[in-house]
Amino acid sequence: MATLDTTTADITLDPNEPPAPHKHPYHLVDPSPWPLVASFSGAALLFGIVLWSHYNIHWMFGLGLLGVLTSMYFWWRDVVRESKQPGVHTPIVRIGMRYGMALFIASEVMFFVAFFWAFFHFALYPEHVSGATEAMWPPKGIHTFDPFGLPFLNTMILLLSGCTVTWAHHALIEGDRKGMLQGLALTVGLGLFFTTLQAVEYAEAPFAFSGGGVYPSTFFLATGFHGFHVIVGTIFLLVCLIRGWRGDFTPRRHFGFEAAAWYWHFVDVVWLFLFVCIYVWGAGPIAEH
Repeated sequence: MATLDTTTADITLDPNEPPAPHKHPYHLVDPSPWPLVASFSGAALLFGIVLWSHYNIHWMFGLGLLGVLTSMYFWWRDVVRESKQPGVHTPIVRIGMRYGMALFIASEVMFFVAFFWAFFHFALYPEHVSGATEAMWPPKGIHTFDPFGLPFLNTMILLLSGCTVTWAHHALIEGDRKGMLQGLALTVGLGLFFTTLQAVEYAEAPFAFSGGGVYPSTFFLATGFHGFHVIVGTIFLLVCLIRGWRGDFTPRRHFGFEAAAWYWHFVDVVWLFLFVCIYVWGAGPIAEH
């Protein structure tokens, strides 16, 4: 697993690396329209969700979503182009990017803490479940998944994907471009396989999201948002695969891939907690399939 090491190659100057275009090693952001466009698009997206939910008006949501996706594409395109400009992403700038990604993942950890908090609150204090006739968890009448069916298979898939992305990272560091591309392609394929199996699991779920009470709500929110993060991570790695095929990464300059690998390992670890806590520890009567 990649680590946040800022003591070796990150601060060691490469004699072949061109000097910074300024008299300092820090980054001066060029004027860009995308922060402003992204802000207005995000507000439109939020307002569109409200209009869709209360008045069944869809166009504002579509406009906001299109604006957000457009901003993401062009903003990140500019960042990729910027990384190729000689001397712009200095070692000091790359350290700042590493800390920024680490703090982003820390915020994602707290995001999932909220879902685990909700699950354990009701699991440890089932008498707090509104409308429950008996203080038990899962609530009476809820049948759960067999944890060693599809959930266990998905666990093995994600653990294997963690191995393949690490293989790709080490291959890149060692200058093995073919191994890096193979490892990334396998990781993307495993991510798609995981998402497909989770869709099958949801289709066969013995309880519904709406009207099923607190157990389906906490289950689908926790596992569903994790599934969303798997989709985001798969896209992240797919972009890295395309960039790797184009030759954008070198053994010393590949922070985009490194950030994707950190994110993917985070997704793996969250799933391990979900599997152990919700599928295994929180299991009740197993549903018949």
